[in-house]
Amino acid sequence: MNNHNEEEIIEPANTENETPSADDADVDGTPDGDGNAEADAEMQAGLDPETAPESDGEEEEADAAADEAQVDPVEALQDQVRDLNDKLLRTLADAENTRRIATREKTDASKYATANFAREMLQVADNLGMAMMTVSEEAREADTNLNNLYVGIDMTMKALLGAFESQGIKRIEAEGKAFDHNFHEAVQQVENPDVATNTVVQVIRQGFTIHDRLLRPAQVLVSTGGPKAEKPAPDSAPGDDESPKAEQNSPYEAGGGQTGGKIDQET
Repeated sequence: MNNHNEEEIIEPANTENETPSADDADVDGTPDGDGNAEADAEMQAGLDPETAPESDGEEEEADAAADEAQVDPVEALQDQVRDLNDKLLRTLADAENTRRIATREKTDASKYATANFAREMLQVADNLGMAMMTVSEEAREADTNLNNLYVGIDMTMKALLGAFESQGIKRIEAEGKAFDHNFHEAVQQVENPDVATNTVVQVIRQGFTIHDRLLRPAQVLVSTGGPKAEKPAPDSAPGDDESPKAEQNSPYEAGGGQTGGKIDQET
């Protein structure tokens, strides 16, 4: 009896001093919190698809930084030289273009500076020409004073035209030439079967050019009803050999007014 009682007393004491095993903990339902939390964190870190790329990106950035640190200084200097050389060539090209533009503008300014003044002086030449046209040959023979006045006007006219030519202003030769809308201004059509169609048969007002530019177009009469004109020059517009384009090359009405009628000299 006594022995049995002692074992019963000692047995609870041993149970209290024993360290619970893992199986006991599982059975009791009390997990080891710290150990399981660390295991779960490691598993999530290994299986989480968002965490892995971030680590790879950091590694790539580190590799790129290491590569930049290892760039050959000679190659870097060569790249810099090529870049500076390209900038220098572009700058030189811009400077050359600017110089050419300035030179051309200066030349044009010197060549065409008198264009407006010359255009005004052409009116003086027109008045002198009309004054000479009003004097007939019979009137000059009958009146010596009138003939002397005519000669003086003629000399003034020639001097004025000489001054024009010295400044690069030249008269446009239009009569007998094919109509050219670049230099001629058609006033009227004239029925003439003996002359090729689209030919200048009469000049009403002289035209002039200054150097290589048109100063004033020549006002002319253009033939119609004749044979087909010869093949135009390569720079002429197609179809000009048959008839002027409607309201473009010839600002007149076909058949308008009396054919070959008098034209006001002051137009």
